[in-house]
Amino acid sequence: MDERRDILSMSRPELEAALTAMGAPKYRAGQVWRWLHVKRVQSFAEMLDIPSTLREAMDVEFCIKGLFIARRLASSLDDTVKYLYRLPDGHHVETVLMHYRHGWRLCISTQVGCKMGCRFCASAIAGFVRDLTPSEMLRQIDETERDAGVSISGLVLMGIGEPLDNFDNVMRFLELLSDPEGRQMSLRHVTLSTCGIVPRIRELADRRTGLTLAVSLHSADGAHRREIMPIARRYPLEELMEACRYYFSQTGRRVTFEYAVMEGENDSPADAQALAALLRGMGSHVNLIPVNRVRERGYHATRRAAEQFQKQLERRGVNATVRRTLGADIEAACGQLRRDAEGAASQSEG
Repeated sequence: MDERRDILSMSRPELEAALTAMGAPKYRAGQVWRWLHVKRVQSFAEMLDIPSTLREAMDVEFCIKGLFIARRLASSLDDTVKYLYRLPDGHHVETVLMHYRHGWRLCISTQVGCKMGCRFCASAIAGFVRDLTPSEMLRQIDETERDAGVSISGLVLMGIGEPLDNFDNVMRFLELLSDPEGRQMSLRHVTLSTCGIVPRIRELADRRTGLTLAVSLHSADGAHRREIMPIARRYPLEELMEACRYYFSQTGRRVTFEYAVMEGENDSPADAQALAALLRGMGSHVNLIPVNRVRERGYHATRRAAEQFQKQLERRGVNATVRRTLGADIEAACGQLRRDAEGAASQSEG
């Protein structure tokens, strides 16, 4: 295991302090920063305007983390590409590249596995391993742009893991992503999806980052939500909705509610009525997602079922859309590729 410090996860002040402690003049930190976050080099040897002695010293003290493409699935129907990335420690995460009219968006992972245990989610089945570092989140962008030859204009933190369960690393990642002397991505082009960790939603609201908050709701009935989403046992639906209202009041940013439609489970007229009542007066948006079929779970839904539920909501005054289907021919439930890869690795070790 590499014991060197992860230089790509360091803030600008941290980098300056570290290089100054090594005897380098302050301006060197700015040069190194640009190599890392603008030119996005993969080794210290590529930093051509840095003295070789300092490059060698940094190589001893620091590491520049990289990701490796373990599997790449490209859709034949559209421009969607699903990546399975292998991390330096051998674990895997998933990243999805999607093309929209306004540009390329990337859905990234924030953890290896997930603790939340949502019953319809493949990520939860394989269990939680560890948090991703800021550099491992950044590298999902870098490696995808390198491989696909595109520039990412929007980001969704909706892959494997719960972003607010990895709060400090995610906040550092967003800081690095939006740095005016680095990558310069506006956080208004970033969506963060959470299953509902209430204290972190409130803390995120107080930070006023400008990002879009997407809350995984999936049921407007508290008891049913507790059944399918264990996090709801800790943070009841009433507390979650109060936190969402607080987020809107602090940021002025409309909250999106993600609703995975599961046929026969949460798509009845009564479910539509309950959801309309829950969201009344919030000015929110509902994103309906026909749930992906997971081998170990019985949940399923067609796009038609989601569209029928959408009509029920619209009749009750709820602003709802059905998520556009991308890469249908390579569709695998989020976490499925990772589980297949790590399951195969376990069998080979056995």
